[in-house]
Amino acid sequence: MESSEKLKVILKSALDKKAEEPVVLDLRGLTSLADYFVILTASSETHARTIADEIKKKLKEKGVVPVSTEGYDTANWILLDYGDVIVHIFKPEVRELYNLESLWMDAPRLEPEEVVKEPVQ
Repeated sequence: MESSEKLKVILKSALDKKAEEPVVLDLRGLTSLADYFVILTASSETHARTIADEIKKKLKEKGVVPVSTEGYDTANWILLDYGDVIVHIFKPEVRELYNLESLWMDAPRLEPEEVVKEPVQ
């Protein structure tokens, strides 16, 4: 599955579970780390796990599993690494503390609504 298709599934899944303040950073051409970072806020540990579970479920249905998952037990910052798309699910205070958006300020931002508007293959 191409990274753009993964991105659509991830965003749709996260938004379906009421993820807050979605930010998509387009890292293509800036780093070989990943094509996209998806940064989301969850209102609680339970909410963060629910978002992560939905993303994993929807991608698994398409035959895609994460390379690694970190932080699921504490759920302050859950990282889902899909190789070319990396998902960060934060509780609000942890997102503010690490402020990934400012670390990648050179990365163009994609509008989540525009990304999910396209149909998934």
